[in-house]
Amino acid sequence: MADAKKYDFNSVGETETSYRSRTASTVVSSPIGIKTPLELGTSPDNLFRMHRNLDDTISDNFRNLVLTNHGERIFRYDYGANLREIAFELGTEEGDYEAINRIRNSVRKYLPYLNLQTFESFQTPQTYTEPGKVGIRVSYSVPSYSNKQRILEVIIATVN
Repeated sequence: MADAKKYDFNSVGETETSYRSRTASTVVSSPIGIKTPLELGTSPDNLFRMHRNLDDTISDNFRNLVLTNHGERIFRYDYGANLREIAFELGTEEGDYEAINRIRNSVRKYLPYLNLQTFESFQTPQTYTEPGKVGIRVSYSVPSYSNKQRILEVIIATVN
């Protein structure tokens, strides 16, 4: 047994694979953007809840752009698709074309990385207790990130 090597447990490291699997659950990714609507944050988020992946951030930004009307954003009067003023016209050919143009123009200016694909408008059932609402469904992708098709669906109230 004179040729046997003696190893000290403290001098032997850890493989990269075992290190990654051991630390994967404890690593918190960096926040990318604030989640809207605003919510109080949990311990890793600090004051407000944050988005931690790009898909959620892009979806949130696009939803905010579509639902924002002109004049609602401070210092950016023309920010948004301004769809509330044509809410009664959605579902007609002229109204849908106008909505498509407004969304396309806003996306070109503020979210040029989006690739808009399809647009669809639909009516929601009206009841005595709830005013009429219309909805739109827009499919899009982000070619520079991935070509996965995503769908945004929003409801717009037809009354103020």
